Amino acid sequence: MKVRDWEDILGDVVESDADPSGWRAVGGDRANGIGEDMYIGHPAVGAYQLKTYAKNPFQVQGVGAKVARSIDDELDPLFPADDQSSGLFGVQQPIEDEDTAEARAKELETVVETHADAPTSPQALFEDIMGALDSPAYGPMEFDMTDRPEQMDEFTETFEEAEALLDSEFEEIIEEDVERGFY
Repeated sequence: MKVRDWEDILGDVVESDADPSGWRAVGGDRANGIGEDMYIGHPAVGAYQLKTYAKNPFQVQGVGAKVARSIDDELDPLFPADDQSSGLFGVQQPIEDEDTAEARAKELETVVETHADAPTSPQALFEDIMGALDSPAYGPMEFDMTDRPEQMDEFTETFEEAEALLDSEFEEIIEEDVERGFY
């Protein structure tokens, strides 16, 4: 297992050819110390673990690794199903040029107008918006901003070696970055 910068892991997610709507995620507070843990997975790609913290409002630091090559019967129930999640997530790429930005804005405007004029569901609106923005990954997410979802402990037990290695690497980043304060 290779530990890499968290943005490199998200780069793998963005560059995968997997169905964008097939991704699922679970996240919450780290078990020990500052920051957050997150597992993101797709049946055709596998599962990744990320450990991050906000160094300041404009900068996030962290590490991650691919922890599974596939989502098997043991991992599948740990990720939320469409109807069991507490929320949704989406991964976005920066828009490269003005023409693309204008085209996406026009498509997004059409999606919002269409949903405003017709009966719709929050899930359908979200999926259409992600499509209009050409999101490479999105789906249901179980995330707790003040604690850890129950699944996180099961993920930690399942990937015990990865957890220890990522925690070690992550603690080095925190020690380098955190010069004062409380945690």
